[in-house]
Amino acid sequence: MPAVRGMTEQRLKVTVDGHPIDLSCPNDMNSPLSYTDPQTINAIRVMAGVAPVSMGGDNIGGVIDVSSARPQFSAGGTTISGEVSAFYRSNGDGFGGSARVTVAGENLAATYTGSYTQSENYTGGGNRGVVRSTEFAKTDHALELAAQGGFGLVRLKGGYHFAPYEGFANQAMDMTDNRSWFVNLGYEGEFDFGTVRFTADYRDTDHAMNFLADKQPGAMPMNTEVHTFSAALKLDLPLSARDTLRTGWEYHHQWLNDYWPPVPGNMMMGPNTFVNLNAAHRDRFGTFGEWEARWNERLTSVIGVRFERVSMNTGIVQPYSTTMMNMDDAMAAAVFNAADRARADVNWSASALVSYVLADGVSLELGYAHKARSPNLYERYSWGRGAMASRMIGWYGDGNGYVGNLNLRPERADTLSAALEAKGTGWSLRIAPHYTHVDDYIDAVFVKKITNMMGMPTPWVQLQFANQQAEFYGLDLSGEVTLRRGAGSDGTTLGASLSWLRGQNLSDGGPLYRQMPLNARASLQHRQGALEAGLELEWVAEKTRVDATRKEPVTGAYTLVNLRLAYDLGPVRLSVEALNLLDKAYDLPLGGVSLGDHKATGVLRPVPGRGRSVNFGLSASF
Repeated sequence: MPAVRGMTEQRLKVTVDGHPIDLSCPNDMNSPLSYTDPQTINAIRVMAGVAPVSMGGDNIGGVIDVSSARPQFSAGGTTISGEVSAFYRSNGDGFGGSARVTVAGENLAATYTGSYTQSENYTGGGNRGVVRSTEFAKTDHALELAAQGGFGLVRLKGGYHFAPYEGFANQAMDMTDNRSWFVNLGYEGEFDFGTVRFTADYRDTDHAMNFLADKQPGAMPMNTEVHTFSAALKLDLPLSARDTLRTGWEYHHQWLNDYWPPVPGNMMMGPNTFVNLNAAHRDRFGTFGEWEARWNERLTSVIGVRFERVSMNTGIVQPYSTTMMNMDDAMAAAVFNAADRARADVNWSASALVSYVLADGVSLELGYAHKARSPNLYERYSWGRGAMASRMIGWYGDGNGYVGNLNLRPERADTLSAALEAKGTGWSLRIAPHYTHVDDYIDAVFVKKITNMMGMPTPWVQLQFANQQAEFYGLDLSGEVTLRRGAGSDGTTLGASLSWLRGQNLSDGGPLYRQMPLNARASLQHRQGALEAGLELEWVAEKTRVDATRKEPVTGAYTLVNLRLAYDLGPVRLSVEALNLLDKAYDLPLGGVSLGDHKATGVLRPVPGRGRSVNFGLSASF
């Protein structure tokens, strides 16, 4: 689950090859990036905060665009090319591999990509022991057909994802099955009037949760069925040597069923199926216009506006039973079913970016954006008021229970950002301050303390999603200097980065949840012929600004040392790395609480970071 300048995935737009992947789990266990693999990714583009409106709407934190390699065609005849890779990680006994094979002609190409990875529970640094509920396994397969010619480029891609299990250290549940298949269509064409881009996609997902071994005994099956459809048309229209107009239309449909089958012999979880979301749907239609102007060799501007309508609804729901044991849920279901559940939001977004070259090698970028995001289906429609039902909702890793809110308003964020970049012979420096104010920020307010079946207190509380006011501000620094320059790409480079961030809830005066403390990274990279070597230091400050409402834990400062070596033999590449070389004990600042360990030991602690792991990699291309 990525975080960009204090905002996590729900407030970001994440696309894979230009296609969105929706939330399809009450705990967000199958987030968009879980459908990707490092072995098959070509590039990741991150636009933090002030992203052009042409890159998408329904987000306030920025855009993450993950892309695979573009189709390869031959210069003549038929060619076969590809790459295979494998890896092993000592901590967790993890292993996996991937393959990519392309059969290409001058105008037609077919590419298969596949990968598999699995791991046992990892061990925390120092003497922290095994971190329970961190095992996983998954496999992905995809086939892409591409054709090019005078008509442009057409891409048709289909794939299948299967994760038979994945433990979640900071959730009450684990993923016990996730099956997803998709079909994507893409078109790019160049015409006299400009460029046309069209995409369409369909994805079907069946998701199941229950307890893996570390959280047993017990059972609580939870199933989610999701299908989504998207279509987008974008036009790039050059108006003059200076001006380009971009415009487009986008439609996105999400349908979701979330139901929890009864557990035989369990009076609390039965005799009925708990219907959490019943044929819930979220439809979004948007249109945008964007003007890019290159005023001269030094000054460029991009200004755009986007309008969107988001409509949502869901069917009637039901609790496990209407007995006293489930009375909180029974009463909540009756109120929910009697309410008007249809909602429609009309949102607008705008962005303005100006880039100016101050001098040779020195440039300044200024940006402003007003962005809007409507609530997701779980934020609006999770209705359960019972302790157990509410604890099944939430992607925060804090163990608390969450209740939806039919009256939530869309989040509206205003962001100001700047970036000053300077480059010279053998060095570069970037300074990027940023500030965001969010009206109607969807946070959570206290409802009640959660007790167990005997009425005794637990560490958890029940919260309800609510609109509040928030602000984020911070500074990102990065730089690089060449210490030695050799022939070609040989040389030695020293790089460093630092990030400082503050997230504040203006409604209650406290810190926002899951905000990264001050952190810095320094790396020394050396390349000599076929040999590559790297030494990396990562430092993270103590996290003391925590969200008291969610009982967020404090974490200590730590420094990690990573060492990497690789040898490139042309078609074959060998690599070895030692991560957390000194086996430092530390806790993950954004990791939440270790519920897998709590279930087994009764001790509640933050999720420990991974201890030393020696990793080996091998890849070959042909």
